[in-house]
Amino acid sequence: MNSNSFRMPAAALLAAGAVALLTAPPALATGGAGGGGEGSSGAVVLRAGLDVSLLNKTVHVPLKTTLNEVSAPETAQKTALTVTLDGVEQGKPVSVLKADVATAEATADKNRAEAEANLAKARVHVPGLPALSLVEVEKVTSKAVCEAGKKPVATSNILGTVTALGKKVTLSAGGPTRVDVPGVGSVTLQLSSTGTTSTTAAATALRLKVLVNPLDLNVARVEGEIVLAEAHCTSPAGPAPSASAEPVAKPDTKPAAVADVKPQSGTGGKPATTQANLAETGAGSVTPYVAGGALLLLGIGGCALVVTRRGKAPQGS
Repeated sequence: MNSNSFRMPAAALLAAGAVALLTAPPALATGGAGGGGEGSSGAVVLRAGLDVSLLNKTVHVPLKTTLNEVSAPETAQKTALTVTLDGVEQGKPVSVLKADVATAEATADKNRAEAEANLAKARVHVPGLPALSLVEVEKVTSKAVCEAGKKPVATSNILGTVTALGKKVTLSAGGPTRVDVPGVGSVTLQLSSTGTTSTTAAATALRLKVLVNPLDLNVARVEGEIVLAEAHCTSPAGPAPSASAEPVAKPDTKPAAVADVKPQSGTGGKPATTQANLAETGAGSVTPYVAGGALLLLGIGGCALVVTRRGKAPQGS
């Protein structure tokens, strides 16, 4: 009688533990939501930052301007850029750039960001030198491509001849090329340059460092920098995961069947065993470990009952 009073609560306790283990929802690893951000890109055909000194004044007139500057998603096509500076060239507009082709384009989405700038038959002027081009180029292009999950790519090309202050220039990859014209000034030309990181790309077709002294049209000195055909981009974070791609694991609404342990009469009896039919919970690799743990508990419980029976059996009649 005493043995039965101890065996039944132990069996019930083990069965309850197995039910709790099998029906409890699995623990899932959590992290930040994968938002999937878009990339960015931009391009500009011409960017000028010049300081113009006037003969009859002690002040400097800044000339900061751009042509066809775009940010994704945009496209621009404009082949002429003029600016007007007070006290320069009798108040007439200064034609900074004229070209047969001058385009800039930038696109970006969650998979790819791309920018491109193109110039063809382009002539660049600075104040004080209306008849002489600072630089003339046949064709220059720059392109930057940033694709999610891939290394960014930047390319830049100068095709055809380049002329600076009326002199034909042979550009070198080994360093900048300087052109000096007595009584006019100097121009330093930096050959096309590119650069990339793990997430960005940038390309510039031609960079000019300008220092001229025209001494004409009320202009004493022009100094600064001009950039032709520039493109840059930043890689997108990648597409956001689909809501249906990886459904969150949920426990089955019906509890899994649990083996019922019942004591048998006699001192040498063993608990009856039944096979637990485990419902698939959708938790992937977690389910086999949960089921294995429950079966292990049941096995330990059965052994405990046998030991308890033998320990509490009456010693002779």
